[in-house]
Amino acid sequence: MLGENLKNIRIAVGITQVELAKKLGVTKQSVSNWENGNIQPSVEMITKISEVLNVKSDVLLGLDDRRFIEVTGLNDEQIAHVQQIINDIIK
Repeated sequence: MLGENLKNIRIAVGITQVELAKKLGVTKQSVSNWENGNIQPSVEMITKISEVLNVKSDVLLGLDDRRFIEVTGLNDEQIAHVQQIINDIIK
């Protein structure tokens, strides 16, 4: 579950395994092994992955499937536009 979630989120964010590995200070092989379920990252690394991919660790672990969009820095009108886009997509 973790591996599949990691891969899906990484792809959705638009970064490669190499780019993620560089940001985490690990090898591309480590990222590949995590995504393929060959090995599991440490608790500390899960925290770091969450920070880099801007998701909660519960999402990575499959404990929560809710996703959030960071709107810090947007004004109320811009946030309302984002919410309307989301509402239109859901319909």
